[in-house]
Amino acid sequence: MSVDLVRIVDSIHRDKNISKDVLFEGIQAALVTAARKHYPEAAEIDVRIDQDTGAIDATKDGVKMDPGELGRIAAQTAKQLIIQKIREAERDSRFDEFVDQRFDLVTGTVQRFEGGAVIVDLGKTDAILPRSEQIPGESHQPNERVRAVILDVKKSGQRVKIILSRTHAEFVRRLFELEIPEIADQIITIRALAREAGYRSKVAVTSIDAKVDPVGACVGVRGTRIKNIVDELGGEKIDIVRWNESLQVLIQEALKPAEISEVLLCHLLGRAIVLVRDDQLSLAIGRRGQNVRLASKLVGWDIEIRTAEELDDDFEKAVQAFEKIEGVDTDLAVRLAEQGILNYDDLSVMEISDLVNTFEGLTEDLAVSIVEQAEKLAEEHTEESPRRKGSRSSAGEPAAAEGEAGTAVEESAPGDEAEGEELAEAGGAEESAAESELHDVDLSIENSGLKTRGHEVTFPPPEDDQGDGIRIATEAVEGAEEEAAGGESAEPESAPRSARGKRRSSGGSETTEGEPEPE
Repeated sequence: MSVDLVRIVDSIHRDKNISKDVLFEGIQAALVTAARKHYPEAAEIDVRIDQDTGAIDATKDGVKMDPGELGRIAAQTAKQLIIQKIREAERDSRFDEFVDQRFDLVTGTVQRFEGGAVIVDLGKTDAILPRSEQIPGESHQPNERVRAVILDVKKSGQRVKIILSRTHAEFVRRLFELEIPEIADQIITIRALAREAGYRSKVAVTSIDAKVDPVGACVGVRGTRIKNIVDELGGEKIDIVRWNESLQVLIQEALKPAEISEVLLCHLLGRAIVLVRDDQLSLAIGRRGQNVRLASKLVGWDIEIRTAEELDDDFEKAVQAFEKIEGVDTDLAVRLAEQGILNYDDLSVMEISDLVNTFEGLTEDLAVSIVEQAEKLAEEHTEESPRRKGSRSSAGEPAAAEGEAGTAVEESAPGDEAEGEELAEAGGAEESAAESELHDVDLSIENSGLKTRGHEVTFPPPEDDQGDGIRIATEAVEGAEEEAAGGESAEPESAPRSARGKRRSSGGSETTEGEPEPE
């Protein structure tokens, strides 16, 4: 009997990838709990199981105890506790396996649809692709092969919930690594990536080999490489731009195909003012501001598109407005405007230390007074000049600073840019692993994933010198394994009635189609 207990534990260990130590600890804890119910007056109960022989050594208040005295009820209690321990251990094992795969590319098969969510079979377990993480306009069919990245892994009761995403910027990165060998070999590096899922992405690349053109290698001969990625993304446009360490050059490349006249960097505000001709204004902004918005996320700076005439007009208005602030003379007003501070709102958000360190002769007390007056005036005045702005954090995500890695995902998807825009060459700032807002969609049907693949003991093992004590432990573990394996097809209690196949009989009782009657 003791040998068969070891065999059963070893079978569960191999089938479900659960540590033997965890299984034996669960059996010991179950027997202790059962013994406490049978002997409520006992002060101390200890149960030890030899992992090599399966022999049980149980004591009650220091006196050797025969576990066979616990009876049938104790065996059932132990069985339920062992089932729970097995499921918890399998959940932890599966969680540890998938949590290290966050943002890795996985391929699965579409199983079914629950509302707007898609349930995807990953082989070992099921995952959910919520509607919010599906590319706008795409649809899936049962048994279809689908690619996605693992967005989040979390424990949900005795199960593991795996959430997939096809809208995250990391999905584009993984597709590039899959389709372009130079990126997989790290000859070409993706330095920054910005995406509006289903509409457009901007990818900034650089090469460590001077003989390898990063843009050409990503596009491929006649666009063959990039076409595979575009097809996987459902026709989403991709701009591949060349990375440049100079922020001014980088911004010009990121805004292509628009022709940029000049880029003015306002370091105090982290803003770049881009000057364009009138005929390039709409092209630089893009349809519904998409081009400037993605460029801003790519480089990690706020970008404002202006014509030279608009900038001159804003400069004059800013000087006149700042002169109304007590303590600000014309010279200081001009210097403020030259730093890109063009209205009360900009001035009200300035750090006192930055003002004092930047403007010679400005004291801390005067800087505090100026900022406080600017805050009051900002509430009284409205913006008069147009603000063609692309914010790097408009989606509520942290943006990459200059020279740091940055990945940004825009939640809104406004549409395509003006007709005639082509693949652009240039780059963006380095990528930071920005966490997307998770949409926690409950699975209507959560599969416990407990599958028996190894040898299962289906015959009663012979009695030995351990007697009834070994028999109770072995029957409990054996019953736990069978119930855990059989329970994988049972639907969770939280599943919708229609999904669980329930029908109501004429007598008013509820039965489940295709499920065995409970014992």
